[in-house]
Amino acid sequence: IHQHSARRAGPFRTLDCSVLTAELFESEVFGHERGAFTGSVGQKAGLFELADNGTLFLDEIGEMHLPLQAKLLRVLESGEYRRVGGVKTRRANVRLVCATNRQLLGAPWFRSDLYYRVACMSVRLPSLSERRSDIPLLTAALLERIGRASGHRFTIDPAALDLLAGYDFPGNVRELRNILWVASVNTTDGRITRAQLAAALPEPA
Repeated sequence: IHQHSARRAGPFRTLDCSVLTAELFESEVFGHERGAFTGSVGQKAGLFELADNGTLFLDEIGEMHLPLQAKLLRVLESGEYRRVGGVKTRRANVRLVCATNRQLLGAPWFRSDLYYRVACMSVRLPSLSERRSDIPLLTAALLERIGRASGHRFTIDPAALDLLAGYDFPGNVRELRNILWVASVNTTDGRITRAQLAAALPEPA
């Protein structure tokens, strides 16, 4: 979405809402001034400031705690915020893209007013088991990423790809990435075989 929009020349920033604590939220999202709290030795720009004229992607927004949802709603409604410990009101022109694997509408842990604010347009991404034709392309891309991180080059045998195509992937792309990572650790020559992949797949319950 970002790369095919008029904002593609602008910044793209991401935030994993599942790991964000209440203490870190304002500092990460809005930034802070020097001395705003213990340990803040300098100024820090928040994600809204860093994503100005670009896109901010909130992954797993359904995991965001209720008090944090209220703070996010305020900045979305007004477009204004302040750094922690600051007095200057700042504005940011940000496109917000959110992702979740949960049903948020009507959920007691998610504010309905925030839902209607962020769900202007919804896109359902089919599960990996519903788009098995994507598995070879995703596998190649993930192995390239794993290779860059490890400093090695990995390939996968056609028989191993066939095994992946028959798996249901309840954990979707994240599970595919983890399975490939485990298989890549167990190969000695960079070639992932069917046997190595089978050993990396979860055992049936």
